[in-house]
Amino acid sequence: MTIKVAIVENEFVVRKELVALLDESDGFECLGAYTSGEQALREIPKNPPHVVLMDINLGQMSGVKCTYLLKQVLPELQIVMVTVYGDRNQIFEALEMGATGYLLKRAPGTEILKAVQEVHRGGAPMSSSIARQVVQSFARQSGNRASEVALSVREKEVLALVAQGYINKEIAATLGLTEDTVRGYLKQIYHKLHVRSRTEAAMKYFRAKPQ
Repeated sequence: MTIKVAIVENEFVVRKELVALLDESDGFECLGAYTSGEQALREIPKNPPHVVLMDINLGQMSGVKCTYLLKQVLPELQIVMVTVYGDRNQIFEALEMGATGYLLKRAPGTEILKAVQEVHRGGAPMSSSIARQVVQSFARQSGNRASEVALSVREKEVLALVAQGYINKEIAATLGLTEDTVRGYLKQIYHKLHVRSRTEAAMKYFRAKPQ
């Protein structure tokens, strides 16, 4: 299956490199490359891709805001932030607005392609340095505890595996369930935790872990 990707990036060189990377790689198709959040909001809903590679620093409209607005129109759209920023606040804001993964622009092409594949399969890719920051920060934070939410034992098991980066197929194999059953549990978990994505669910899981 060909993974259809859209790019939202205002730097010409970076945009050109990403387009070339996708067009020259088997199993990927670039549906469009947009220079601004405003243009992306106009064009992407007309021909939705599977995955969007989104820069944070887009000028008048930030990539974070564009992510939020796209998710309102296309809630199933998977968005991976690709940016030079490693700032923790930028990371959290993007994830809270609906981004599914986060990569730095200096990531090699193979890592970017792998991230697109992973998010398309239901994962939540992050650069290792960013993942460490996220986990370290959550370990220090207090906040809403998942233990205070009435999750069943099985739902907690599914959530723990989601937080470890398992995709639905792997969760099903680990717990002896079907993928449809896993999707059902995820839907219940999202509803109970008031989140919209696996990444947000994982964030709440880390907040809930004992200090």
